[in-house]
Amino acid sequence: MSTRSDRRWGLVFDDLARIALLAVAVMVCLTYQDYGITNDEEVQNVYGIKLLAFYTSFFQDQSAFDYLDLYRYGGLFDLVAAFINQISPLGEYETRHLLGGLVGVVGLAGVWRLGRLLGGPRVGMLALMMLLLTPAFYGQSFNNPKDAPFAAAMAWTLYYLCRCLLVLPDLPRRIMVKFGLALGLALGIRVGALLVGPYMVAGIFLSLLGEWRAGLRWKELGRHLGTIVLKLLPAFVIAYAVMGICWPWGVMNPLNPIKALLAFSAYPINLDTLVAGEWVKASHLPRDYLPDYLLVNLPEVVLVGLVLSGIAGAIWLGRRLHSGPRLLVGLARSDRRHIGMALTILAAFFPVAFFVFEQPTAYNGIRHFLFVVPPMAVLAALGLDWLWDWLSGLDFRLGKLFAGALAGVMVAQIWVMCQLHPDEYVYYNLLTGGVKGAEGAYELDYWGNSLLEATKDLADYIAMEYGDKPISKVYKVAVCGHRLSAAYFFPDYMEFTKRLDEADFIVAFTQGNCQRHFEGRQIITVERFGVALSVVKDRRYLKNRTK
Repeated sequence: MSTRSDRRWGLVFDDLARIALLAVAVMVCLTYQDYGITNDEEVQNVYGIKLLAFYTSFFQDQSAFDYLDLYRYGGLFDLVAAFINQISPLGEYETRHLLGGLVGVVGLAGVWRLGRLLGGPRVGMLALMMLLLTPAFYGQSFNNPKDAPFAAAMAWTLYYLCRCLLVLPDLPRRIMVKFGLALGLALGIRVGALLVGPYMVAGIFLSLLGEWRAGLRWKELGRHLGTIVLKLLPAFVIAYAVMGICWPWGVMNPLNPIKALLAFSAYPINLDTLVAGEWVKASHLPRDYLPDYLLVNLPEVVLVGLVLSGIAGAIWLGRRLHSGPRLLVGLARSDRRHIGMALTILAAFFPVAFFVFEQPTAYNGIRHFLFVVPPMAVLAALGLDWLWDWLSGLDFRLGKLFAGALAGVMVAQIWVMCQLHPDEYVYYNLLTGGVKGAEGAYELDYWGNSLLEATKDLADYIAMEYGDKPISKVYKVAVCGHRLSAAYFFPDYMEFTKRLDEADFIVAFTQGNCQRHFEGRQIITVERFGVALSVVKDRRYLKNRTK
């Protein structure tokens, strides 16, 4: 039974979580314009416009369904962004970045609720902070239109799935409807949300197994299973309908989601990707590619929390095994929290295990598997909370000392993220020696986010050359990277060119040593922790030399 002090501290941690969410939402609104346009954003934006045209033309315009390969993706984020852009006073991509950042806040809220459900208010607050302080999630929320929204939707789907399992075979309609909506939205972004099916089967199995160990007869178990299926069926109907709205191609043929899933598992893309200092083909990755990137991309505090969570789980399992036949009785309705933890472990590590054994096509580090990070954040929070409790049990002063040390670690991680802003996603932990140690070993600014800063610095450089005089010439600028990542931000006196011989300047990101392929005097370098992410080269003297 919880004490009055426990309840009071629970309210404090809930308030801290709400304050953190509000602060992040304000930060998103203040900084969304700092983020550049990534390589995928232009085509995703077009896809959203075409999906909107499908509806505004009353289903006559079906150009979205043969546009590149994007019809295999749900268009939830892009469709909503295209609709908002009809009325937004902001620029087209600025609107998308603001929307993406706010969707990231929604994902943080989902992790908070999941952590709170499984471990109480303190775990909820810690889970929120673990995800917030993971730069791979926070940084990509602004300009990753597929993976970041999918990670947020999957966090809420897992939360409502656990809510469902906590009350089985009873299932209030409101929880069932929310689960269906969350699952439908996740499917409306990426077909990978079909993973929820095996998670649910595992949860139901554990629930029934616990009931059986608690003494329920086979006949009653069968009745419970039938009740569960009947009560969950409307949730899947809701999910299918929501998915159909966000991803019309997915419902044009019942097998289309399966076709899309199989296509992504063996995507025939010939990109090179960097891992541990070696360039490898995206379709022929080493088995440790994803585990390796997770190990160096997750903050140290999250990794420590995951290790502690594993230790706590091993201790719990050892005690249960020691109890003999009563091992699974705790999974009955009296304590379903452990089922939720088991599903969170499954959601965090099953996709990683799948990657190791199946070796599907992937690239750009953990980007395509960003959805495993939220459940990992929850598990890390559970581990840290377990150590906090254990130390407090030894001596309350040790608990306070741990809390202070944990707060200090979080502040240090916030400082690192501030130094990286707005290129948070190039973060690497101390296992690689940070960003500097990752240079040449792992992918850094693979999406060209830093080209925005380089472009603005070039605009200022040209303006400074003229001093107080008006700029009387239009300078031609080439781009090594995605054209729109720089050209979208050109002022009137800068013009994009594909012809290198006529370029006055070249803006280049350093992915694949792109900048080294072009001659010119380097005048601007965008750096993070001493590592160049993009550069600007002045080529005017080359043009003058050839005249």
